[in-house]
Amino acid sequence: SVLLGKSHVEVVKSVEGARGHKPEHVDAPAEFSFPPTFSVSEIKNKQRRHLMFMKLKQEKRKQKVAMKKKKKKERDALGDKAPPKEVPKTIENQRVYDETTVNPEDEEVAFDEGTDEFSAYFNRLTNPKVLITTSDRPRGRTVRFCNQLATVIPDAHVYYRRGLALKKVIPQCIARGFTYLMVINEDRKVPNGMVLCHLPDGPTAHFKVSSVRLRKEMKRRGKDPTEHSPEVILNNFTTRLGHSMGRLFAALFPHDPQFVGRQVATFHNQRDFIFFRFHRYIFKNEQRVGIQELGPRFTLKLRSLQKGTFDSKFGEYEWVLKRHENDVCRRRFNL
Repeated sequence: SVLLGKSHVEVVKSVEGARGHKPEHVDAPAEFSFPPTFSVSEIKNKQRRHLMFMKLKQEKRKQKVAMKKKKKKERDALGDKAPPKEVPKTIENQRVYDETTVNPEDEEVAFDEGTDEFSAYFNRLTNPKVLITTSDRPRGRTVRFCNQLATVIPDAHVYYRRGLALKKVIPQCIARGFTYLMVINEDRKVPNGMVLCHLPDGPTAHFKVSSVRLRKEMKRRGKDPTEHSPEVILNNFTTRLGHSMGRLFAALFPHDPQFVGRQVATFHNQRDFIFFRFHRYIFKNEQRVGIQELGPRFTLKLRSLQKGTFDSKFGEYEWVLKRHENDVCRRRFNL
């Protein structure tokens, strides 16, 4: 009852005074340094350990800023004779070299491009026509995702699956002149997979789909896209497998983009994740250009690449993602 009406600090002081101890000061001096063998993990008290960790972090930050200022003064003093700036190390620029990296001037690569399954498209013998369908009994979010994909890809048609097996759907697609079959799978009402089959001879790619954002879920998006054929940007597909994926995505769109529409579809590969974005660029004046995202956006992760059309039992696989083998080194990428 004596302690009622007192603040928390007064209570602590009174308790410490009754025990004969002086209250400890939490605030540390402004200038301090830690011994070289100091380890925060050795401190048993949780609050003191957290406090010392924050002080150690602040000390390292001060040292980093001081070193940065010192280097800047040295560079300003040397002027033109200053050494070039150091490039920061990232996983991308420390990437392990892949033997299958494509050289555009390689004769073997040129021969493969002239004889592969996409050669008819790149020789302008065929025009893309895409059929988009879903797994059985799709939910509303998956259906909306398919409809928005159909507005991104010209000459794309959405059909409901109606319980048909893909082996029965593929011959019907070929008979009706479709060059692609795209199947969107879902799990717990969320799109989580994509099967992209090039017709009539394959190949078939299976992707994991994540981070799907529909148009209504995006902030500051532009108006709905027009029917103009977009430009296509394929970024960072460097290996033979990545080159095949780039050609697979490129053959989805018509040969000649309609620049009047100012629409761009981008497939950006980074650390084997393929990020899809759909933008419209806006000319502010003769020198400045802005971009406006239209949506949808999603991320793809290649799971397998199969020769020929879809065949889950007897299909021959060119490449399959093996998690434990491929995740040994974080600096090794497949695409």
